Amino acid sequence: MNVLDRMISAVSPERAVRRAAARQKLKILNSGYSNYGASQTKKSLIGWLYGGGSAKEDIQENLSTLRQRCRDLYMGVPLATGALKTCRTNVVGSGLRLKSQIDYEFLGMTEEEARALESKIEREFALWADSPACDLERLDNFYELQQLAFLNWLMSGDVIATLPVTKRVNMPYDLRICLIEADRLSNPDGDTSNPHIVGGVETNDAGEVVAYHISKHHPLSYDLTETGWTRVLAWGEKTGRRNVLHVMSRERIGQRRGVPFLAPVIEALKQLGRYTDAELVAAVVSGMFTVFIEKESASSDGAFGEIIPEEEQVDAEDDSTIELSPGAVVDLNEGEKAHDMNPGRPNTAFDGFVIAICRQIGAALEIPYELLVKCFNSSFTASRGALLEAWKMFRMYRNWLANDFCQPIYEEWFAEAVAKGRIPAPGFFADPIIRKAYCAAEWNGPAQGLLNPVQEVEAAEKRVVNGFSTRDREAMEMNGSNFYRNAAQRKREEKLLREVNEDGGQVLGAGEAGQQALLDVPGRGGGKRRPGTDSLRRHCFRNVVGGRSNPAAVFGRIERAGERP
Repeated sequence: MNVLDRMISAVSPERAVRRAAARQKLKILNSGYSNYGASQTKKSLIGWLYGGGSAKEDIQENLSTLRQRCRDLYMGVPLATGALKTCRTNVVGSGLRLKSQIDYEFLGMTEEEARALESKIEREFALWADSPACDLERLDNFYELQQLAFLNWLMSGDVIATLPVTKRVNMPYDLRICLIEADRLSNPDGDTSNPHIVGGVETNDAGEVVAYHISKHHPLSYDLTETGWTRVLAWGEKTGRRNVLHVMSRERIGQRRGVPFLAPVIEALKQLGRYTDAELVAAVVSGMFTVFIEKESASSDGAFGEIIPEEEQVDAEDDSTIELSPGAVVDLNEGEKAHDMNPGRPNTAFDGFVIAICRQIGAALEIPYELLVKCFNSSFTASRGALLEAWKMFRMYRNWLANDFCQPIYEEWFAEAVAKGRIPAPGFFADPIIRKAYCAAEWNGPAQGLLNPVQEVEAAEKRVVNGFSTRDREAMEMNGSNFYRNAAQRKREEKLLREVNEDGGQVLGAGEAGQQALLDVPGRGGGKRRPGTDSLRRHCFRNVVGGRSNPAAVFGRIERAGERP
């Protein structure tokens, strides 16, 4: 108890007790987060104006503004455009390709039967997916629709796809994909009184999505066509078929609509775009050498700016502006003076400032600075680390897109193929687990790429040898290829090379016998082969087999190598 408290307690014990109680209460309040991030007394936090609500208040009520601003950034700010296209190119690329992986052990099939069925499935799927007939608008194939859907998700936060059925000539499959922009998914007539319909997504009392309300007219269109809404059930009542694919990534519990990819960095991107434009204009102005003529008396000459031809003036109708151009000579009237306004461009601090802001933007988007601006000036280790970190994000989004878009569409197509008898799948409609076994698949996209091919190929080989990976997975990760197709192609190539060598009358074959023949050639004069000659012989053998060298030259080279001291 301090001196003041003792004096108060002597005069008014009751007040002293209240002061002691208030002090203890304050100690409790200033514990934990209340003394740090939630403090109401620290000067650094008192001025923090904050407000929060549910996912509906924080996200849904701001989505229209966020979408339009993100689209504007995509169309006008190079850094924003590059960020979205970088994600699109690395996640989707030319499209995620199907690789059927049926569970043949569960289905009681041999491996050979499974491989044959998988080839048939992939061939039938390519008939539908490679054709624009899979698109309801008949403009894009399945892989181009993936690119469009993912790019729209990045800009708008979500994208809707319906799966109608339409017959077309020379196409055995009737399944179609109809992509719908996010703005069209909205409440009928803008009515927000129904708590079960948020952003066009209708839920029941349990929170389950039951239907989607899709506008027939784009709300931002200038077309005055009378609008209306179509209520589409999320799942078929009798068939359980999936009618609508809502491609979105949630960040809040209870969230019904997605947030645009650029939403956290809208302000930073816009301000950076304005700053870049200002620096560009300043640099252009500073590069224009203009001479101003000041007169002591009035003359009959025209006013300033008329020395530049009117047809070359940007704003000739505006008398309040002075027109500048490279090498212009501007005549001034009496009493007018021109002052040198040096903008100091180019700005030496421009590059460093932009780099710092770009790093913050890249951190928010999970895109390293090097990849965001396509500038790899750092060391090999730093560049490799940046790529590896970025590819964690790319793979995550690739798996998400495959699970939410590609796989559901593939399963609907598979069901139609089985129903029409084009793919044999006994028990497909009888048991969901059998259906799942037939529909198992992988979706492979563009490979990561190699910074040091030799080291990374050696690492891949060691992973396979030690059982940490498989040849099939490493081939997919390395260049997006299929190991089984690679092996079959190699088999055909080796067979063809043997036939070519035999037809050409060459003594050497492409097998172990040919290699051993080269290895057994002694040095000139029957001398002893020096160590290291074997690698040369193997290299020469490969050149002979590949048709890049003739046998006579090869034998001579080996003999000369054997005579060297």
